[in-house]
Amino acid sequence: MEPILRELPLLLIKMNTTTPSSSGTIVSVRGSVIDIRFDGVIPPINTLLHAGAKDRIVIEVWAQLDAHTVRGIALTPTQGLARGMAVTSTGGPLQAPVGKGILSRMFDVFGHVIDRGPVLSQVEWRSVHRAPPALAERSTKSEIFETGIKAIDVLVPLERGGKAGLFGGAGVGKTVLLTEMIHNMVGHHNGVSIFCGIGERCREGQELYHDMKEAGVLPNMVMVFGQMNEPPGSRFRVGNAALTMAEYFRDDEHRDVLLLIDNIFRFIQAGSEVSGLMGRMPSRLGYQPTMGTELSGLEERIANTATGAITSIQAVYVPADDFTDPAAVHTFSHLSASIVLSRDRASEGLFPAIDALQSSSKMATPGIVGERHYNLAQEIRRTLAQYEELKDIIAMLGLEQLSSEDRKVVARARRLERFLTQPFFTTEQFSGIKGKTVSLKDSLDGCERILRDEFQDYPESSLYMIGAINEAKKPAAPKKEEAHAALAPAA
Repeated sequence: MEPILRELPLLLIKMNTTTPSSSGTIVSVRGSVIDIRFDGVIPPINTLLHAGAKDRIVIEVWAQLDAHTVRGIALTPTQGLARGMAVTSTGGPLQAPVGKGILSRMFDVFGHVIDRGPVLSQVEWRSVHRAPPALAERSTKSEIFETGIKAIDVLVPLERGGKAGLFGGAGVGKTVLLTEMIHNMVGHHNGVSIFCGIGERCREGQELYHDMKEAGVLPNMVMVFGQMNEPPGSRFRVGNAALTMAEYFRDDEHRDVLLLIDNIFRFIQAGSEVSGLMGRMPSRLGYQPTMGTELSGLEERIANTATGAITSIQAVYVPADDFTDPAAVHTFSHLSASIVLSRDRASEGLFPAIDALQSSSKMATPGIVGERHYNLAQEIRRTLAQYEELKDIIAMLGLEQLSSEDRKVVARARRLERFLTQPFFTTEQFSGIKGKTVSLKDSLDGCERILRDEFQDYPESSLYMIGAINEAKKPAAPKKEEAHAALAPAA
């Protein structure tokens, strides 16, 4: 009797762990929302299901409605799907390819190559649903991540292993700034760049691929795209796929990774669409009630560990330039640096159009960047803020009505604004000006010399779109005879 009692728990476990039924039947189709009935044990949440001819329609389980029915979101278009059709469970979640074989390739959310290149080799497949690194594994050291872009390195220093946001409305230069950073990072760091396009136009993906190929940085780069015309479920998961690839290079290869996401707002937007399709009650301004949780699930995986770091720069579209929008507010809370792009500066041709007074970085403290850098950045902000206050007076009364001290402040601010512009490698074909990277030392040196009035005799235009300050050219003084002729009264 005793041996039977001892074996009873094991028998009960075996009885309860029945092998799940691998097939089910569609009971309803409402756009991208599909309800499927399984006769046996229903598949867990996040399991991938296949339906349609050649299993071309992919569905992800999002909810278990009862003991036999699940509700899924289609990750592919659902044309041709009907009630009564058979559905097959894969038994696992969505997976992404990882390994050295993915470098220089372009992928969709399913890990299929979309660059018409050779078949993938030397890769393994990992689930896109992964936990963030534990607190004990994270690095507590704060390091600066130099970009070679003057305005960012001086005023909004980025953190290695941190998250920076590029905030701005449509057409102010977010994508251009991201592509320039890819060019600079791959050229100066022995790292990997991963570009994740969430809800991007196919034109942008094609242009980026060709630009990176011409710049010679493709061998250390991976591109993942969930295009604008794809279903919301696909756009919602493409960020997880890119992060899984980034985690491989950080944890297995011990390399630094630059993860560029364009655009994180499209991730929130896709989540909002999925939430609406699932029938959830919307929250403020129509956003999904789970927005904070979904965004945290993605952002917390971006971290700096003892083996390597994932540094992320994310473009954030701000609806109607309203920074109180819930999407912008929730994204702000995750960032170590916020780079705000200004439409006014862009209209004046001051590129990159970074608003120094609205942008901020948690790294800009004396303990991290040093006393000289900190004091210089504060003085630049102070000068630009004073100029901002004086703009109304100048517009109404003219520059001549200002005191001599205020005129000096205006001259310094205008020269600083022009010096902080920079020609980009990615815009050479449009501007005709050769791109330049500038070291932090040269950037700080240039700003310091402008604040000391070394360039007060130089025209403002001589500081526009240059690299280091030594490239500024002072106009040649007129010859003595020419000067006399100019002063002589007309005959």
